[in-house]
Amino acid sequence: MADTSLDRAPTVIVDQVDIVYRVHGTGAGRGTATAALNRIIGGRKKTEARAGVRKVHAVKKVSFTAYKGEAIGLIGTNGSGKSTLLKAVAGLLPVERGRIFTHGQPSLLGVNAAMMNDLTGERNVRLGGLAMGMSREQVQERYDDIVDFSGINEKGDFITLPMRTYSSGMAARLRFSIAAAKDHDVLLIDEALATGDRSFQKRSEARIRELRKHAGTVFLVSHNNKSIRDTCDRVLWLERGELRMDGPTGDVLKEYERFTGGGKD
Repeated sequence: MADTSLDRAPTVIVDQVDIVYRVHGTGAGRGTATAALNRIIGGRKKTEARAGVRKVHAVKKVSFTAYKGEAIGLIGTNGSGKSTLLKAVAGLLPVERGRIFTHGQPSLLGVNAAMMNDLTGERNVRLGGLAMGMSREQVQERYDDIVDFSGINEKGDFITLPMRTYSSGMAARLRFSIAAAKDHDVLLIDEALATGDRSFQKRSEARIRELRKHAGTVFLVSHNNKSIRDTCDRVLWLERGELRMDGPTGDVLKEYERFTGGGKD
């Protein structure tokens, strides 16, 4: 297990957490309004028995404690529960069993800085900053830095265009830039560093290191082991919903790459 000094303040405690998805069957009449009304009236248990609801146990009895100043990578093959666990820590998914405690407000990248396609990038920057709790003055003060950091204006004045005209990569870079403009108690990042060229990835990695100094804890979900190595000092390895290993980055990645035959899913 990772070394956890008692003089560091815990920011996230995950205690024996189970997360279960319920997947409804696709039998006759499932898509009709009458069927939907029957499901609502009948209640969960009766509906599950009648409709053949399948339970998917996405996260199984996961426990760990994160501390202030840590950057923690979450790795695992596709479907291992990484993004699900991140959403639960952010408070966006309920847990079936167990408990999650957080110090301050967790911020999930791309959710707190939500994008509205019909508004310009400029308007999204301002609204996204306000949504994260920044004052209008703080947003105005950091606006130029956010746009410059994202790099979306390098080939034109894209910040004045509607978000629907952006590529997925441009939108992802702007989301990261908005989220990274504010210090966070707990910052949760899902595959953000896989977006953009190497120059943007380096800027992102440097900003995460800054966030660690001034804020609480950073969690990074990524399939890019190099980004994990460059950014994180601790790694949680999830496999089939279970916490397989928790420890220093080098040790965990060594075992993970042995398991995957090189670390690529």
